Amino acid sequence: MTSTPAPRGGTALALLSMAVGAFGIGMTEFVSMGLLPGIAGDLLRGLYETRQEDAIAQAGILISLYALGVVIGAPTIAAFVARFPRNRVMIGLLLALLLANGLSVVAPTFETMAAARFLAGLPHGAYFGMATVVASELLGPTRRGHGIAMVMSGLTIANVVGVPGGTFLGQFFGWRVAYAVVVVVFALALVMCAIFIPAHEGDKGGSFLGELRIFRIPQVWMTVALGSIGFGAFFAIYSYISTLMTEAAGGPEWAVPIALVAIGLGMVVGNIIGGRLADRSVRRTLLVGLSCVAVMSGVVAVAAAHPATLVVALFVFGTMSQVTVPSIQLRLLDVAGDYQSIGAALNHSALNIGNSLGAALGGVVIAAGLGYAAPAWLGVLLSALGVLIAVASFAMDRRGVTLAA
Repeated sequence: MTSTPAPRGGTALALLSMAVGAFGIGMTEFVSMGLLPGIAGDLLRGLYETRQEDAIAQAGILISLYALGVVIGAPTIAAFVARFPRNRVMIGLLLALLLANGLSVVAPTFETMAAARFLAGLPHGAYFGMATVVASELLGPTRRGHGIAMVMSGLTIANVVGVPGGTFLGQFFGWRVAYAVVVVVFALALVMCAIFIPAHEGDKGGSFLGELRIFRIPQVWMTVALGSIGFGAFFAIYSYISTLMTEAAGGPEWAVPIALVAIGLGMVVGNIIGGRLADRSVRRTLLVGLSCVAVMSGVVAVAAAHPATLVVALFVFGTMSQVTVPSIQLRLLDVAGDYQSIGAALNHSALNIGNSLGAALGGVVIAAGLGYAAPAWLGVLLSALGVLIAVASFAMDRRGVTLAA
């Protein structure tokens, strides 16, 4: 696999182009959460007028359908397109993202919207997988973590700027406007990637069934489990950040956006730190990072006694959580062997499984009457399990169980 030098501005513009696409993905993935009442009131009008809570709960399936699209689409699309030039594949994926979100803008019924959200999730993981491999090769083996962090910066910045901004626009001008902004972002990313991403060959000898042989590698399963369970701690807390602030900490509703910005800023900082630490040692960053996530999950639970302390704790928690992400990505690339594209894409399948797992289990502990801070204590357990999986995976390395089929 070879690539040509990035034209018109070099590597920095190539990385920026991929980060813009990541920004659009981050925005479309998370902005739905703040727009559910508006979507329910529009597309489930009859139910919304009689039973508002049921309508909003039904609209919540849109978030699950997006995550399902990511989990299914990441390995299947990556396996199918592995043999094609990666720069062209990325343009095709951005076009698919643009069209799926365009369907969200004009969706006339709830069923159409549900299909649009599922379709929008399908290219998510494959895009990040391709971008990860391209960024890693552009910067070379000693700066892979930095390259991944540069691409992922678009996703983390989206949580600070794009999601709150899109939610604001959607609440004041209608939820469709938020998705229209997402379409514009993907259009910009498509043009930039077409201009600045250098030609990058795929695996010419690859095939769909051949790429799926990655699932015969034990360490791939271990790393996916590490990401799904260990990073599930983040989503256990992030999914219930509103009730953590208003119910557990007793804060006003207007403090919820402050909490979201705090954790988003922490993610931005953590992504920068995590990329640099991953280049030094993937193993050490995973072990120390996940251990810190466990500690900070407990700190969040304790800090939920007051709104101000909760905001500070969420910032540090967001930082520690995001520190681990580039290392999980690099670990998958390292254990994937010849299956780099699908290996990189699987990271986002793992994180979205963690999304569903953390949110579901967080709801269980709240429903069990353990309190609104219970998801944070759950985060301690999930991240600690992630540490144990990492230790077991590294022990398998020492026994030579790395690329064995």
